[in-house]
Amino acid sequence: MKLVALLSGGIDSPVAVYKFLKLGHEVICVHFVHHTTVGSGIEKKVVKLVKQLKNYGTVKLVIVPFKDIQLEIIKNVPATVRMLIYRRMMLRIAEQILKKESAKHILTGDNLGQVASQTLQNLNAVYASIKTTILTPLLGFDKVDIIKVAKQIGTYDISILPYEDCCSFLVAEHPELRASPGQLAKVEEKLDVQKVVNLGLSNAKLANLN
Repeated sequence: MKLVALLSGGIDSPVAVYKFLKLGHEVICVHFVHHTTVGSGIEKKVVKLVKQLKNYGTVKLVIVPFKDIQLEIIKNVPATVRMLIYRRMMLRIAEQILKKESAKHILTGDNLGQVASQTLQNLNAVYASIKTTILTPLLGFDKVDIIKVAKQIGTYDISILPYEDCCSFLVAEHPELRASPGQLAKVEEKLDVQKVVNLGLSNAKLANLN
């Protein structure tokens, strides 16, 4: 089975991808790049992660520039829910890539309660943005257990390299912890959702893993 995975530069998502690669599934990783980090090594870091994951199965990497999406969200969305709206857009873009690739499910490395956007209420509000089934194999894992697997599969030392991910600057001082799908849908009325999704898709590129 073919899956589309949201791949950050962190510890969790590569472990989630590994778990499905070892089961024999093909995984298309999608990474969103913050425009100020393109030249700082983040793409090289993520490519290195995916090359390591290739040791365990069939995997590709799609890079989606974040700049235009970032500007639309900052311009129209309150800081307290920007991270959640961004993640809803990220899932919508991933869902379109999934349809193009004839994949079946979306895979994430979400880990319950680890960051503000990953409370159960917030995850429910984010996941409600798409119809595709979202697989979350690490949701209830302890962080120490995820790190243990990351070290075993050779992704940990890459994941901890000090490159800023595309979400870090969107974190508000007091972010929303208990969002509802309706609340976020109301916020999105200020956005042209299809335009934002198309901005991501039009600039997406397949990374060279050779």
